[in-house]
Amino acid sequence: MIETSVGPFTPERRMLIDGKLVEAASGKLFDNINPATEEVLGSVADAGHEDMAQAVTAARRAFDETDWATDHAFRRRCLEQLQEALESEREQMRAELVAEAGTPVAMTRLQLDSPLEDALRWPAGYIEQFPWERQLPDGNAFGMASKRKVVKEPQGVVGAIIPWNYPFEVTANKLGPILATGNTVVVKPAPDTPWNATRLGRLIAEHTDIPAGVVNIVPSSDHLVGEALTLDPRVDLISFTGSTVTGKRIMEKGAATLKRVFLELGGKSAMIVCDDADLAQVLPAARAVCSHAGQACALQTRVLLPRSRYAEGVAILKSAMENIPYGDPTDPANIQGPQVSAKQRDRVLAYIHKGVDEGAELVVGGRRPPHLGKGYFIEPTLFVNVDNSMTIAQEEIFGPVLTVIAYDDDEDAIRIANDSSYGLSGGVFSASPERAMAIAHRIRTGSISVNGGRWYGADGPYGGYKTSGIGRQNGVEGFETYLETKLIGYIG
Repeated sequence: MIETSVGPFTPERRMLIDGKLVEAASGKLFDNINPATEEVLGSVADAGHEDMAQAVTAARRAFDETDWATDHAFRRRCLEQLQEALESEREQMRAELVAEAGTPVAMTRLQLDSPLEDALRWPAGYIEQFPWERQLPDGNAFGMASKRKVVKEPQGVVGAIIPWNYPFEVTANKLGPILATGNTVVVKPAPDTPWNATRLGRLIAEHTDIPAGVVNIVPSSDHLVGEALTLDPRVDLISFTGSTVTGKRIMEKGAATLKRVFLELGGKSAMIVCDDADLAQVLPAARAVCSHAGQACALQTRVLLPRSRYAEGVAILKSAMENIPYGDPTDPANIQGPQVSAKQRDRVLAYIHKGVDEGAELVVGGRRPPHLGKGYFIEPTLFVNVDNSMTIAQEEIFGPVLTVIAYDDDEDAIRIANDSSYGLSGGVFSASPERAMAIAHRIRTGSISVNGGRWYGADGPYGGYKTSGIGRQNGVEGFETYLETKLIGYIG
């Protein structure tokens, strides 16, 4: 057991393959590091290609040789069992998430409690509501009178590749619809945050009736082990959340077997603040860019201010960014903790240096905090006088960095917001709801907030336009991501 100020937790270092909790075939382990202290928390099984192949074999057999895909009531019961098991270890999971991901304890409401509320419950409840079959009008193709129906069936074996930033939330939101629709799955957690996934494997093995092979959890420090999922012809679909660069590679590697893909990728979302907005009320919300150290793809990292009120808005943003509570993630007052790794910290710092080199004005932060000697921390950072063509306005930084861009009128704001290769999220603020909604309809993103409205939930389809992804997670559309459509013509 590991003792922390948030609470104690007992990590699971074994992986789940074919219903059994096992070590890697090689016996290898890799370290799990606390990003706030740079200390080794412990270790976890380091899977190799042999382990991954066994997991895929188990998933394929469970799909092909059991009634998991067709027994809707059984699947619902298994998901409800898993929900109950997760609830029983909620506080251990909270302490574990803070320790391995550096998630501020204040932010675990979003990363833990919210998905525990509905990520499994909603798809479990939807199993019996979903129209698995629908009848079409009788046909007479080629002169033969026939009855016809459309049937929805699971894809088969899903490879779920999980990011390190919101590890439990993403895993839960994938597993819910994947299992509810009758698929089997091999989960590859990120090497920076493996324990939440291996805990899930233990709970499945010990507290549910989910058959052996239906869920397999395979942690590995070698990215090529995860890539094997995209190459294996026995895997029918890859469900990936992560960077656009990796998403493109998954499409490329999966093309050889015409693998189906769901990709939830990067973002560079814009917050459009109209000239009639109450800046003092609206702009402090922009500090959300520093929540969890900016390590979230849907954050609004570009603030678009009307040129006529630019100086006023910058002053408010400067004050907000200077007063963001950050540091020790176990302190409930902090909303910003460390970057997940030294590699990620250095990547963010390189973007900050690039912004300065390209002529943006750095007015807050931009450094490693001198008062925090250990941990992968970066100060909350604010750039102003940014041109939308600059690297820091075009590329996803994934750090606590906010850029502020001036615009001339609504048309200019819409143009700037859409001048991005990404299209994941965004926001519009105006004293006129009609004006804000009209602008929102013209922004090319998969989701958007109007005057601070919250859109996320297990029943709402989430995904991106352009290079922010393919397909939708959650809701009816997310349910159908993991289904195939069969047309049957029959007589009798």
